Amino acid sequence: MAVPSVGRARSVRPMFRRRNYWLYSAGLAVVWAVVLLLAVSIRGTHRAKPYLLVFLGYVISWVSGTIARYVYPPPSKWTKPR
Repeated sequence: MAVPSVGRARSVRPMFRRRNYWLYSAGLAVVWAVVLLLAVSIRGTHRAKPYLLVFLGYVISWVSGTIARYVYPPPSKWTKPR
């Protein structure tokens, strides 16, 4: 559903105001926990190793993305008038 541009700041639903990186990360952590639990319970610990390796790759990329968000701020932060 499209939000009209007039008075947009006031018409944004509370659900959209809470969208941020940390909630997204927490949601992904829950999903990964469920996937890993299913993989280990269905395939066993030895055959679930590929899932664990993919999860490790995800963790590495998440950490590097988080560091990049803090080290390299968005351009608007630098171009605001003082």
